[in-house]
Amino acid sequence: MSQEARQKLTEYWGYTHFRPMQEEIIDSVLQGKDTLALLATGGGKSLTFQIPGLIKPGCCLVITPLISLMKDQVDRLKKLGIFAKALYTGMFHDEIEAVLSEAIHGKLKFLYVSPERLMSNSFQYALAKINVNLIAVDEAHCISQWGYNFRPPYLKIAEIRKYFTDTPVLALTATATPKVVNDIMEKLNFRSPNELRSSFERKNLVFRVFNENDKTARLIQFLASEKGSAIVYVRNRRKTRALSEILIKNNISASFYHAGLDQKTRLDRQNYWTLGKIRVLVATNAFGMGIDKSDVRQVIHYDLPDCLESYFQEAGRAGRDEKPSTATLFFNNQDVGHAKKQLVESFPEIDTIRNIYNALGNYFQIPEGTGQDLGFDFKITDFANQYGFGLITLYSAIKLMEKEGYLAFDESSGRYSKLIIKLSNEDLYRFMVEHERFEILLKEIMRSYGGIFSDYVAIDEKLIAKRSEMSLEDVYKALKYLSQIKIVGYIPLKTSPQIFFNTVRLPKENIGFSQENYQNLKKAAARRLDALIDYLNDDKECRSVQLLRYFGETGGKRCGTCDVCNSINKMDVTEFEFDSLSQQIKSLLTEKPRHLYELVPLISEHEEKKVLSVIQWLTDNRQVIRQKDEKLNWYEQMDLGI
Repeated sequence: MSQEARQKLTEYWGYTHFRPMQEEIIDSVLQGKDTLALLATGGGKSLTFQIPGLIKPGCCLVITPLISLMKDQVDRLKKLGIFAKALYTGMFHDEIEAVLSEAIHGKLKFLYVSPERLMSNSFQYALAKINVNLIAVDEAHCISQWGYNFRPPYLKIAEIRKYFTDTPVLALTATATPKVVNDIMEKLNFRSPNELRSSFERKNLVFRVFNENDKTARLIQFLASEKGSAIVYVRNRRKTRALSEILIKNNISASFYHAGLDQKTRLDRQNYWTLGKIRVLVATNAFGMGIDKSDVRQVIHYDLPDCLESYFQEAGRAGRDEKPSTATLFFNNQDVGHAKKQLVESFPEIDTIRNIYNALGNYFQIPEGTGQDLGFDFKITDFANQYGFGLITLYSAIKLMEKEGYLAFDESSGRYSKLIIKLSNEDLYRFMVEHERFEILLKEIMRSYGGIFSDYVAIDEKLIAKRSEMSLEDVYKALKYLSQIKIVGYIPLKTSPQIFFNTVRLPKENIGFSQENYQNLKKAAARRLDALIDYLNDDKECRSVQLLRYFGETGGKRCGTCDVCNSINKMDVTEFEFDSLSQQIKSLLTEKPRHLYELVPLISEHEEKKVLSVIQWLTDNRQVIRQKDEKLNWYEQMDLGI
């Protein structure tokens, strides 16, 4: 391990030791090797590219689809005195040009970009002029069509490598099956396979699954009996509010969070929860990426997660301080039926997707060949009513087009306004002397917001109005005028969800959804749902062992504390005895069905009480079936008709 890497760790982050596997990954990158790093949620992925990015001359290019995460990381790096900027869908042309100029002139150590940005020829032209020291690909499973969140723009990463032939790639993911791992290295043109992984085993985290008809009552019971901070995940926004209100009525401190809340409300609620002022946050999966809270004691999935990959990632937000914590998943037959129906609805026909794309172009009156990087207020219900599309079909089609890189849909509203002063300090002073009516306003802005000469900063017009003793309307008018005459760059607050066009509007027949790729995506989604349902229904094997095997780790040991292990523990047999007895019973019943009085004497090396206990457990969990003639049979043999 480079001594310089440890120095950077201590100098900027205040740590004296790396977490498991961080050193090996950093070493690999510093040696110039293409590297695939699999680190479980909370394993410290960001440091594995931030430290090499600091050490190596040049700028680290970070590609991530998570806008909230890139904003969060950029803010943290800035607070550490590290120059970092981000480019993402929804930024204005002037903002983009300013960031690229800084990167080209060597003023940035980190440039975060969304994968859709790679599709822009103008961005690639600018990128070729940047001294890129490392290409870090976060959420790398998105590059594989077998991954759970495939995004075709990720395939452009291999194309930009031609500009940086000696620059290593670091691909990072918290959840990838063996098939996805191989696909990532192939799609990123790894010069040689190089996979580094930490174990996904979380010894302090108890995984539990419960088939519940009254999930609300069980939720209240768990939250009341197990203290500490908690996240409760649900599928829709309406339910976040309703469930949090029920918890409050039951004397449990709670609030709710989803992408439709304005930015200030979301930030306030996350901060209150992080500081412990709110104990439970009921949220959609919009919450969680980048949260810095190690003492979450419970993560409860009230509704089914999308798949095992997202479940493992979301559940992994519990117990990052390595103290005992629980991850609980509720389900019932209705949930499973709904998930199967939703899978079908999530893949509208390709012609329907193209028709929706065309209708969006007409709705916003965008001529073909124009519209790139333009954003529009978008009320999805109004659009659906006007064009006669079902809401679920429409939403699913937009999400598929978003993954393909054609559109971006920002469902949140209420961003802060942004402002930059475009003149130098001296030129601004001369302007104020010549235009006294703006002097108080501009001086108050300079006093209130640091860095406003070099970067767009979030501003609060109400606060500016109060401090400069102006009406809010006069502040708006003044800022708009100053923007028109190029004194400032002013981007007013957006109060509605936004649709952004990442490319020029294309003829609908040019929207590229190949039938083969579409069908492969659908099949992969179906397999992931099947794996989730198998996990729900498998009450015979330790939950941790099941999850580890899904992610390619074999030989996992029973955790001893999950719902499955607890049911075995009650039998008063050791793990070794249970495994031994189960294998013997299976072997004997696979030969032929046997009566209980025939079976028990054949296992003479164990106490009869323990043999009967294991047989009862296997019967209760439907591994052993009692036939009409009272003979016992192994369930798999019954399936085969033997």
